[in-house]
Amino acid sequence: MELLPLLFLSFCFLTSVSGLTFAAESGTPVARVTVKEDADAILPCSLGTSETIESMVFDWKKDGKQVFTYNNGTHHNNDLEDQSAEFKGRVSHFPEELKNGNASIKITDTRLEDKGNYICIFPKSQSGGIRFHIELAVGAAEPSVTNLDETNDWALLKCVVKGASPKPTVEWWDSNNQTIPSEEPQVSKKGERFFITLKTNVTKTDRYHCVATQKEIWHQAHTEINVRLNVPEPNTGWKIVAGVAVAVAVVLAVVVVGILLRCYIKNKKKRQEETESPLRETENQH
Repeated sequence: MELLPLLFLSFCFLTSVSGLTFAAESGTPVARVTVKEDADAILPCSLGTSETIESMVFDWKKDGKQVFTYNNGTHHNNDLEDQSAEFKGRVSHFPEELKNGNASIKITDTRLEDKGNYICIFPKSQSGGIRFHIELAVGAAEPSVTNLDETNDWALLKCVVKGASPKPTVEWWDSNNQTIPSEEPQVSKKGERFFITLKTNVTKTDRYHCVATQKEIWHQAHTEINVRLNVPEPNTGWKIVAGVAVAVAVVLAVVVVGILLRCYIKNKKKRQEETESPLRETENQH
């Protein structure tokens, strides 16, 4: 899933009707951001007004941990020191956007452990403390593919997905994005991460994809491999023989037709001469 469209929808939702405040207070996430592990994640938060928040206070928390705090120009990247260790040096805000009421933050190099629900809080707002709940989903499922063995007419392909979480569905697809038959996947688990191996045997030249899908977080990743098999061409000897036979038959037919035509003309001429001969004899007698 593309990040920018998701963020656009998130901001639209965050800056819409006033009823959003009550949805946020209930603890239900009002937006979900999905990123790949090791990528950067932008968590959106806005009061929904055009007023500046440069002199205000806003906090980001996750499971009681201090993710990022901004207080009238002071924040965790300059003077504040109570930031949780796992977020130090990885979280920043957008100073140029404060004048537009934007309290969004960016988490760099996201880890699987970063997933979960975040709260953006304006503790000193006129509404008496506005909270927005944002869910961060981190996808860790990058397949790698290899060609284990190959002959002239088949190839054995292997796909490996290491350290995926949540557990993905792994499939082999052809160039038409159609699922192809595969062996039973080999699955192991370590902590929250899954390790999956999937093999398939293919019998034609094509571009194949190993696809890992995590429906829970709307994340999908794939890796492709090109297979070119040296399958011999079907035996065409009989076609050559048939072609020669047809050619010979055509030549013979032409020859026969020619002979018959000559015979016809010769016989016709002979009959004509036989018919004209008595007539000449009668004329001579007179």
